[in-house]
Amino acid sequence: MQTWIILFVAILSEVVATSALKASEGFSKLGPSVLVVVGYALAFYFLSLTLKVMSVGIAYAIWAGLGIVLTAIIGWLIFEQKLDTAALVGMGLILLGVIVINVFSNASGH
Repeated sequence: MQTWIILFVAILSEVVATSALKASEGFSKLGPSVLVVVGYALAFYFLSLTLKVMSVGIAYAIWAGLGIVLTAIIGWLIFEQKLDTAALVGMGLILLGVIVINVFSNASGH
């Protein structure tokens, strides 16, 4: 259970950092730029802790998949970026893939 919490912290850190990257406007704004560096540092640190228990392919698939979906939602909510039907279907497939890995794969380390 602790591994999943650590992985979730890594995912959230990456989502915050990526969202701040947009807000930094090419690293021209100090606050968001600092958040980018700190967020990515935390994301990779917590991901590295997860890799002590979970295989790299599975951990990265979950990290990247959920990161994509959460970042797209942040983009929609905060930056008013549009999500069309194809984007929503694609994100649904990504989430389905994460569920399949967690429920059916013996390689996920749970």
